[in-house]
Amino acid sequence: MAQTVQLSDTEKRIIAEVADLHEVPIGAYNFRANSKLAGRNTTANIDITSKEDGSGIDIRIKAGTKNESVHIPVVISQSGLAETVYNDFYIGEDCDVLIVAGCGIDNCGKQDSEHDGIHRFYVGKRSKVRYVEKHYGSGDGTGKRILNPGTEVYMEEGSSMTMEMEQIKGVDSTERLTKAELGKEARLVVKERLMTHGEQSATSIYRVDLNGEGSSADVVSRSVARDHSYQKFDARITGNAPSSGHTECDSIIMDSGRILAVPSLEANDIDSMLVHEAAIGKIAGDQLTKLMTLGLTEAEAEERIIAGFLK
Repeated sequence: MAQTVQLSDTEKRIIAEVADLHEVPIGAYNFRANSKLAGRNTTANIDITSKEDGSGIDIRIKAGTKNESVHIPVVISQSGLAETVYNDFYIGEDCDVLIVAGCGIDNCGKQDSEHDGIHRFYVGKRSKVRYVEKHYGSGDGTGKRILNPGTEVYMEEGSSMTMEMEQIKGVDSTERLTKAELGKEARLVVKERLMTHGEQSATSIYRVDLNGEGSSADVVSRSVARDHSYQKFDARITGNAPSSGHTECDSIIMDSGRILAVPSLEANDIDSMLVHEAAIGKIAGDQLTKLMTLGLTEAEAEERIIAGFLK
């Protein structure tokens, strides 16, 4: 069942930024704009229904679904709007799906605008999920653009999930909390890309529990803090069974930026193998010099290095 997508030109521009969509996608989707449903489509294998209390949606993916996608972008273009949305994903066994969930705020007013999206994933046995979440802010108003995503992941035996989290521009404040519980031979990969500037602040907290034998997790963050912005990366992997885990924070600090990295490990099983890494530093002078000898200005060289680092 399809419902026509109804978006303004500004909202369409933001959708393109957060979900790489320049037209209505093929497959299942749910578009949300200013706390209202702006378009929906379901398929034979993917069903989307609104929660009875109106606080979000349920996405149910049938067992055996392969090579299908779900897009659930959110747009806020109304200054002063604040919302909390709960979206639950029930992914059957033996699936292979793409889920794209981006949020963008265009605030041209004086009041703060905020979206708190809580996503819960229940991943069935042997299923494979790629999850893409991109945050973006724009608008010339003095009101803040605030995004506080919460993610919970529950993975059954033999399942895998790759999470690509990106926030590069325009978000004044964000607090990200991600929790995951992995069963036997489940695998989680997290790739975070983050840049802050101005007076922005960003906190990323990850709590991963390796509960099943043979489970594994790889949580990697790359970030750049510019101007007077502040970042905190706090990741803890807990090995409760014979398992393997790795967490890494690699950051570039510029201007008067500040970064706090808190990687931590907890081993509760003699056969859990856990590793953490953290590195914070400025752009190397020899990198700048090399690019400037090719004709780039210092500013252009910095942008080139940052783009490559966050790629």
